[in-house]
Amino acid sequence: MGEPGKTYAEAGVSLTAADAVVGRLRNAVESTGTNGFGAFAGLYPLDDDRFLAASTDGVGTKLIVARERGRLLDCGHDLAAHCINDVLTTGAKPLFLLDYVAANAIELDEVAQLVEGAAEVCREARCALLGGETAELPGIYRDNELDFAGTCVGIVDREAVIDGSQVKAGDAILGFPSSGLHANGFTLVRRVLEKEDYDGPDLLAPTRLYLEDVQELRGRADVRALANVTGGGILGNLSRVLPEGRQAEIDWGAWERPAVFDWLGRHVDEAELRQVFNLGIGFCAVVPAADAGGELVIGEIQ
Repeated sequence: MGEPGKTYAEAGVSLTAADAVVGRLRNAVESTGTNGFGAFAGLYPLDDDRFLAASTDGVGTKLIVARERGRLLDCGHDLAAHCINDVLTTGAKPLFLLDYVAANAIELDEVAQLVEGAAEVCREARCALLGGETAELPGIYRDNELDFAGTCVGIVDREAVIDGSQVKAGDAILGFPSSGLHANGFTLVRRVLEKEDYDGPDLLAPTRLYLEDVQELRGRADVRALANVTGGGILGNLSRVLPEGRQAEIDWGAWERPAVFDWLGRHVDEAELRQVFNLGIGFCAVVPAADAGGELVIGEIQ
């Protein structure tokens, strides 16, 4: 059973407020000519045949736990994989990544670990790490605070764009396993760590890169939608890529959850777990039911 006070909002992060921010900003953003605001990656028409796809994200408060436990290299992995996975949801091939490191006081070894971790993933994805910005900002960050964010840009042919518009009732939802928590929900995780420690490998395991999974699936299936399961859980992220009138029905018992979620489940209610965490599924694809053979089917489109 969950304990009172153990919700993401009570820990200091409101998903409702985040949704409200997106709604408030939509008009301003779309006034610049942008379509599809709120997707995992935005599309910019490069020419008559191609789009650039771009996404920006950060590692968040996982950095606090990782720094204490000497795991900043893994946070570099998190950043690159997260941004690249976002770009993959459009069907795009990643081209390059830019990063941003900021702190009250810059520690060279810490910055090096973050950038080296990001570079490892970029090499795997054949995505150039072009550079970025390192900022020492004592007037903004408190002592011992650190932030790491990045932007990935990819490219996709117009006829190859994946936007969810072709999703139909009866389509299968495929789930690709996560390595653990990835980089989401750590404000709540830190609260739970105050009650009960946990040092399993899936606590800080770096975010999986799903590039090869997506490429292999697209080679044999009609992939109609792709979702990167980040903050907001499986249903929250699938809803971002489904057309109006379609919804996902998840079979929550279709896979075995990593042990870290059993630990969290001793302190956080099931409904909150589903809303905040990936629960062992880090990426989803929607395909016709006939194309689902050999993959983990976790649900169906209604």
